[in-house]
Amino acid sequence: MQQKNTHFGYQDVSPEEKTSEVGRVFDSVADKYDLMNDFMSLGLHRLWKRQLVHLANIRPHHRILDLAAGTADITRLLAPKLDKQGGVTLCDPNRVMLEHGRAKLVDRGLLRNLEFVQAMAENLPFRENHFDRVVLGFGLRNFTDKTQALQSMYRVLRPGGQLMILEFSRPEKWLQGAYDAYSFGLLPRLGSVVARDAQSYRYLAESIRMHPDQETLQAMLETAGFQACDYLDFSLGIVCIHRGYKLSA
Repeated sequence: MQQKNTHFGYQDVSPEEKTSEVGRVFDSVADKYDLMNDFMSLGLHRLWKRQLVHLANIRPHHRILDLAAGTADITRLLAPKLDKQGGVTLCDPNRVMLEHGRAKLVDRGLLRNLEFVQAMAENLPFRENHFDRVVLGFGLRNFTDKTQALQSMYRVLRPGGQLMILEFSRPEKWLQGAYDAYSFGLLPRLGSVVARDAQSYRYLAESIRMHPDQETLQAMLETAGFQACDYLDFSLGIVCIHRGYKLSA
């Protein structure tokens, strides 16, 4: 049976094309990724990630999957909270991003109980019921098949475990005009100047608009099997943290 098309920004593409194009985007922006995050969010992304880790309620023995780990900002916050029984697996489909993340952690002396795995979220190469927490920061909208990825996350999470997703979402309506002007006007120009890649940051703006809103994504988590799901808006809904639990085997 022929696979249904998906979207790459506003373009209708095959799943294979989306996977390839997203890979190209992150190959292009990897070396300026952290700097661009600071410029784009005025540093707020650091506060949002701290909130994600705070709400994850980490215990020293936890085994954590940092999915779409990128340049390891979230693992950098998680690792000091763990003892020798705990650990973080950083998983990302992009090798270049993982290499940047590994270098950042080495520079900070964070070497213990870390594993790096290059893999797609839709087919996670981990055993069932393995992780106490799955955390995902700004990666879900780039996945080729979000439904399959959520099912894969549910499979590897242990009973009693928690999924935490930090992602761009729908801001309050009164903010939408200014937000669109920033996203489609200033953001690509900033990408052109800082990362020398306006096209990738135009895709970023488009991918945010194509991503499910708060209520739709919560329903997707529930359909994948997660229970006690809720979400918290930050920065007037520009970003949102979704939570869901696997309460039974």
